[in-house]
Amino acid sequence: MGFSVSVSHGHGLSSQLSSSSLHAQQLSSSSSKSTLFVGFPFTSYASTLQGKQCRSQPHLVVYSKRVSGLEEALRIRRERELQGTTKFRRRPPLRRGKVSPRLPVPDHIPKPPYLSSNILPEISSEHQIHDAEGIAQMRAACELAARVLDYAGTLVMPSVTTDQIDKAVHEMIIEAGAYPSPLGYGGFPKSVCTSVNECMCHGIPDSRQLQDGDIINIDVTVYLNGYHGDTSKTFLCGDVSGPLQRLVTVTEECMEKGIAVCKDGASLKKIGKRISEHAEKYGYGVVERFVGHGVGTVYHSEPIILHHRNESPGVMVEGQTFTIEPILTLGGIECNTWPDNWTTVTSDGGPAAQFEHTILITRTGAEILTKC
Repeated sequence: MGFSVSVSHGHGLSSQLSSSSLHAQQLSSSSSKSTLFVGFPFTSYASTLQGKQCRSQPHLVVYSKRVSGLEEALRIRRERELQGTTKFRRRPPLRRGKVSPRLPVPDHIPKPPYLSSNILPEISSEHQIHDAEGIAQMRAACELAARVLDYAGTLVMPSVTTDQIDKAVHEMIIEAGAYPSPLGYGGFPKSVCTSVNECMCHGIPDSRQLQDGDIINIDVTVYLNGYHGDTSKTFLCGDVSGPLQRLVTVTEECMEKGIAVCKDGASLKKIGKRISEHAEKYGYGVVERFVGHGVGTVYHSEPIILHHRNESPGVMVEGQTFTIEPILTLGGIECNTWPDNWTTVTSDGGPAAQFEHTILITRTGAEILTKC
């Protein structure tokens, strides 16, 4: 389960966490590292020289301008918007169904500390770096989260409601002696997030039945023995169109490519660069508002993981755990949040897909913890 940031382009990037968004200190973009070449033919013209008329030959004048990574990303986005995106048959817009009462949790299940308030907790500045015992606990929590997510995926089919998925996930987590981390986090009323079609993330399970051709992201986080394991996946419901299947496939590939650059000492900004490079090959948008985060004994902490091109400082450290969870869209990346203060959908109604893993940084790479 990620959280949101507000991003400004130009001189830098800023993020802030409040009741609905996270703001951190401004991160200045570094000096330009790429060169953009623009050329156009000069038109020929007539002139006289020593009484004779002469006509110049056409010339090609090339101008070069050094641009920053963020400027280059904005240029690519503008070109993509002008060219248009892949055409697909739009599905009926999401409508909120009936939300059932919050499910109970037995008293013997250990609960996270944020349940004492409905206010969204501030992001912790603590980077979660684990010793051998902590790593073992993280592996256990993440393995449970992965098993729950796999089970939830088997329930995805036409006519099933997201509320039914939530109830099944809740029961499986409780039976394992764990707590469903989203339940009560900042007042979130359910045990899992279910985001259908144009919902980017944080969809609240309700009475809406899944339809043939839908896509749905299920985001599972469990709190086991004092540690959170966080993962999500976008599933296909029934006969899904080719463009939507491609969006889902490429989103998973983007997550995998982001993970592939991770290791001790690597720059955090490499994650966003690699994800953006792959998404842009297909003309997809990379959502900037929602980000990955440190995870462990604390649900959301530093470092903030940006999935788009950025000049964020910071490097990865061996023993550190955090999530990578890109959201890609088949259209614009702008979004609106419903009055429930959680459900966030694309402004243009285009579909969105997301995948997420919790990873452990090692000396030579990254271990994906949220795998069965």
